[in-house]
Amino acid sequence: MTDHDTLVSVALPVRNGAARLEGAVRSVLAQDHENLQLVISDNASTDATEECCRDLAASDRRITYHRHPRNVGLLNNFVHAGRLARGTFLRWVGDDDRLAPTCVSRSLRVFAEDERLILVTTQVAYTGPDGVTTSGVYDGARLRSDDPVERFGEMLHMLNESHLLIDPLYGLMRRDPVVAIPRRNMLREDEVFAAKLALAGPWGHVPEVLAHRNWKLERIGAVGRRLGVPAWQAHFSSTLEYLEILRWLRDSGLSADQLRRARAAAHRMYARRQRRTAAHRGRKLVRLAAGLAPGARACGR
Repeated sequence: MTDHDTLVSVALPVRNGAARLEGAVRSVLAQDHENLQLVISDNASTDATEECCRDLAASDRRITYHRHPRNVGLLNNFVHAGRLARGTFLRWVGDDDRLAPTCVSRSLRVFAEDERLILVTTQVAYTGPDGVTTSGVYDGARLRSDDPVERFGEMLHMLNESHLLIDPLYGLMRRDPVVAIPRRNMLREDEVFAAKLALAGPWGHVPEVLAHRNWKLERIGAVGRRLGVPAWQAHFSSTLEYLEILRWLRDSGLSADQLRRARAAAHRMYARRQRRTAAHRGRKLVRLAAGLAPGARACGR
């Protein structure tokens, strides 16, 4: 059961976000759910983030501010922000995200209707570098299933679909079971964590746009540099993700039949990605060959 007295924590990890985080903070504090804690975890920012955060914390007692004395890495700061939270429920938010005023209360209503749920997602509007805002619609029901493998398979299926459909990392979660899930700093870790969440329990969904995020497509090597992982991982990110998922399945307490089905679902996801990667490389080679052909003739003249 949830009500207006339930403490909800919003965790905001940030590094050098002075120019953009105030809007995110204001949108969190504007929630119509009053019993709220906003945890800001500052990853040793070198701009004016600390001053901005301390001013905000002084203006509102709901804000808890923590500053790391040194850079602990993107994922570690993300996890640390969640561990500082005290609420029954937890939601992460990016330093340039915006939440609709009813985001928390609308999600809590779904939790109140089904006590099995560990996560409630909402539709999210994404704005790209071109200024165009888009959103997807998820209308499936398999993530609410009591069968962990059915939920797991649905999540893996969506990992090969559009990012617009659903984003479990930015939903409202039951804090205790979620922060207890171990995480490993690696490329595609967000997808691995989503798969772990699917195994952990049923999800609910609010088919309304209640959050806004900015989105830009980054090369996987650039993502790796932000995470601080070895450069070679960029060439094997799908394989490493597949192996990490298999390792987690082995330790997830599934029955023999469930484990067999879950491994088959993971293999289907991996095989599909490998086919897609091979097709992409094939098209790239064709374009390269087509581009080199005129030049080769010119050199022969």
